[in-house]
Amino acid sequence: MIDKPIDKCGVFGIYKHPDAAVMTYYGLQALQHRGQEGCGIVTSEFVETKNRNFFHIYKDFGLVNDVFKDENILKNVLRGNSAIGHVRYSTAGSAFNKQNIQPLTVHYKNGNLAISHNGNLVNYKSIRNYLIEEGTIFQTTSDTELVLHLIARSKEKEQVMQILDALNQIEGAFSFVFLTDNMLIAARDPAGWRPLNIGKFDGAYVVASETCAFDIIGAEYIREVLPGEIIVIDDEVLQTGNIKSYYLKNKFSKPFHCIFEYIYFSRPDSYIFGESVDKIRRRLGKILAEENPVKSINEQEKVIVINVPDSSNTATLGFVSRNNKLGNPSKYEIGLIRSHYIGRTFIQPEQNNREIQVKTKFNKVRGVLKDKVVVIVDDSIVRGTTSKQLVKLIREAEPKEIHFRVASPPIRYPCYYGMDFPEPNELIANQCEGNIEKIKKELDVDSLAYLSLEGLLKSVPKDNNQWYCTACFTGEYPIPIQDKNQKDEFEI
Repeated sequence: MIDKPIDKCGVFGIYKHPDAAVMTYYGLQALQHRGQEGCGIVTSEFVETKNRNFFHIYKDFGLVNDVFKDENILKNVLRGNSAIGHVRYSTAGSAFNKQNIQPLTVHYKNGNLAISHNGNLVNYKSIRNYLIEEGTIFQTTSDTELVLHLIARSKEKEQVMQILDALNQIEGAFSFVFLTDNMLIAARDPAGWRPLNIGKFDGAYVVASETCAFDIIGAEYIREVLPGEIIVIDDEVLQTGNIKSYYLKNKFSKPFHCIFEYIYFSRPDSYIFGESVDKIRRRLGKILAEENPVKSINEQEKVIVINVPDSSNTATLGFVSRNNKLGNPSKYEIGLIRSHYIGRTFIQPEQNNREIQVKTKFNKVRGVLKDKVVVIVDDSIVRGTTSKQLVKLIREAEPKEIHFRVASPPIRYPCYYGMDFPEPNELIANQCEGNIEKIKKELDVDSLAYLSLEGLLKSVPKDNNQWYCTACFTGEYPIPIQDKNQKDEFEI
């Protein structure tokens, strides 16, 4: 496994389109980078002879293409003109429990209800334990399921008010998409940690974690779901074009967008928090070069700058552009080739395990690197294990020097709001006590430099009271983490 932070999930929804399942399938394909463990789609079909809606669901472990490789699933099983979908990476809830794969569905007093969730609830264990003591029976170990129980237990009469009531009881990062018998509902937490967007396609409304899911089907981007907003799409909205909005109790004077969406998670062709991800990543690379330029040994010879495919591609372009403007002749080259066809390696040698894993995914281009001053640009370093092996791989090509530049500050703290980081003692920045010189020696490079926190915040937009969560760098958590020391007795 390549050593990177992992995002929780991606969500997609569409209301009233004749090819709802197929459009959701393509939307999930565009969001595949947000979760590769499992995926699923739920559709809503109104059956006139029964005078009621029926939900159809299909989900399994694996990538979107693999789970839905039989076109009969999309055409004949997932019938209906409204749908929600989900791509999953597990954090709260076992990766090996198929019931944890979303969307989750229930039938309760107000009809059918399905839910997809991107994020992480910081108080889910305490709420779950309370519900279990009250006699609630859980079918999954996911934090998402408790939201369904809170909705079903609500004393409110209308479904929208039940959802509002439930979401006011939870804390943490969440972007939810709900499907009911006659509504598509999207909700975002009051801090706005995770992205969620609204679009329109062929007369239907769509919602998705990232705008790249709109591009693949040709949908028009309308706007973001605002922090703390619940939007409701129903037949009345289709007729009037006026989206219905409700608001959660707002405990924040400003949002706390996850800054890692810009650094790594989101696709560069998406718009996140109102800005182009590609534009921000180029800016990260430029400020990284301003803070930590690299000069060639010989003024007649250009510095060769390479990226670690694929997440640091655009930051590398920004670094090269600014390093050149600073009077340091530089050239962007493809020095690492990534294989896009490597799945999980189940049979591995006992020795050099990490080296084999890296070499199955990357190989160096010797002719580009030999006898050159080489700069490696990466978006982040987590454990450092993969970075060490990449440096070792590049050294085999016999460059003159290797310099490592990182387009984010050192990661030193766990995330509780929708990213999966290792324990603090597994992070290389902590193992080396935050000492950059020690990390440099661990990686075996001639120089190492990170983007400063000030440079990072300078790179991202802060218009309209925009602000960001930087807890993984600073340890300053906007919401106290209630459950971090509470043992989870229910993992299966």
